[in-house]
Amino acid sequence: MKYDFETLVNRTGTGSEKWDMMRAEMPDIPSDIVPFSVADMEFKPAPEIVEGLKEYLDTASFGYTGATGSYYQAIIQFMERRHGFSPKKEWILESAGIVPALKQMVAAFTKPEDAVLIMQPVYYPFTAAVEENKRKLVVSELLVEENTYRIDFEDLERKAARKEVTLLILCSPHNPVGRVWTKEELIRICDICLRNQVFIISDEIHFDIIMPGYTHISLGALEDKYRNNCAICTAPTKSFNIAGLQVSNLIIPNKEYRDKISAARGYYALNMISYKACEIAYNQCEAWLEEMVAVIDKNRRLVEEFIKERLPFIKVFELQGTYLLWLDCSALGMGAEELEKFMKEKALLFLDEGYIFGTSGRGYERLNLACPGWVLTQGLERLEQAVKKLQAGGIK
Repeated sequence: MKYDFETLVNRTGTGSEKWDMMRAEMPDIPSDIVPFSVADMEFKPAPEIVEGLKEYLDTASFGYTGATGSYYQAIIQFMERRHGFSPKKEWILESAGIVPALKQMVAAFTKPEDAVLIMQPVYYPFTAAVEENKRKLVVSELLVEENTYRIDFEDLERKAARKEVTLLILCSPHNPVGRVWTKEELIRICDICLRNQVFIISDEIHFDIIMPGYTHISLGALEDKYRNNCAICTAPTKSFNIAGLQVSNLIIPNKEYRDKISAARGYYALNMISYKACEIAYNQCEAWLEEMVAVIDKNRRLVEEFIKERLPFIKVFELQGTYLLWLDCSALGMGAEELEKFMKEKALLFLDEGYIFGTSGRGYERLNLACPGWVLTQGLERLEQAVKKLQAGGIK
């Protein structure tokens, strides 16, 4: 490989949210423990971004800065190359992260009496965006089918038909269950929403991290009638390990909805480094991206093989997209809070607990694969030893 995906950067004391949360919770935890929770990466960043930003800063002025023509062109050309559609410049609205944009769009696209539909288990800020805006939350549960999930389309249609439901937030690819929705599934979702006058926010932040054998279809690549009924959330942050730069882009072909969010936000701009990092990533870093996805796929296989051989009672769900592996740990026979305590205190594993993604996630764990393989192996070995002690009656 051309790039380094084996060197671990210890992020203790750097402001890393997940590292700091882990050490705040367990101050005496050994210094070599790495958290597997929040969805950012334990890889060194692409050197093209590091060097490109250094060069940029050597000549840049630090005044107020907006998006440039080259910024928009980088986004448009990247979408053309990798996602099969060509957004117009005026469709693109930059945002300092997708999570705040979700809350802003729920506020702008709905009224206080409206309801918002989501499919759980799902990324927990979806729920927060609805509840913090004091909108009614309507949930359609995804259905487990062997080692994957499927959409309950009959239930989705019934709930979309409710008069108060005016918005669907879709996770594509799906976090945490790892599904990459097929074109047929996406069209069926879009048809349901069109029939019932439900607008779609499609969170596609993981759209570049797709496992071999699967293809992500952006709603932006569908025909106009579907594309005009959605806001597509994109970002280079997951794809290129720049989450801390908080740069994302909303692609909204529908002018009415684009005007709604623009009016709600007022004047809006990112910081100059975020703009430039996005531009560099999209223009220069696809080789890094391809190697990173291969590493994630290798790590996926590492975990699957380890659990199959040494922890076979844990169910691993098929990872089709994202770098987040969904594990059913219910065979350990613990409640959700007991499972969390066991993982942290006995296995020294800091994961994202399944219950935060909805009630149907209780007994599950989400494991972040974006780290060197040897770090994953160490974590899995700690889990194996903790389980052996549990089975031997040595854990209280």
